[in-house]
Amino acid sequence: MIYLQDSKIQVTSSQDVAKVFQDLLLLEDATGQEKEHYYVMHLDAQSRIKLVELVSMGTLTSSLVHPRETFRRTVIAGTASIIVAHNHPSGEVEPSDEDTKVTRVLHDAGNILGIALLDHIIFAKGKCFSFKENREHTITGRRAHVRRNLGLGT
Repeated sequence: MIYLQDSKIQVTSSQDVAKVFQDLLLLEDATGQEKEHYYVMHLDAQSRIKLVELVSMGTLTSSLVHPRETFRRTVIAGTASIIVAHNHPSGEVEPSDEDTKVTRVLHDAGNILGIALLDHIIFAKGKCFSFKENREHTITGRRAHVRRNLGLGT
């Protein structure tokens, strides 16, 4: 399902991005909101929203995420970069080990395609977690720590 096609909303902060996803989830009825939803936000070269895609709707505790489905539309749409997000119906936004693993896999897949994964947002009502903004769960994984230790930056 496609939302906000050609909206040209400028992405400025993870809180603003989370608000977009939180508002989209509110379009679901109460029962629908109790399932995990996995979204991909497609951005143009100026970090404006080209579209938001609901890629997967799961169960109360999980949603299927795969690079193939995540990046399928990005190539065709000419997407410059993406932000992925999913909700935690439990209300807890702390990422699981699986969330961290999936983020690293998506980051690596995006690097191969030349379509940057800018962030992975986990959201619930009124709160969010940004992988980009939290150092203990980095998008790039261990390699970022090694690069910093070698003085190469992030």
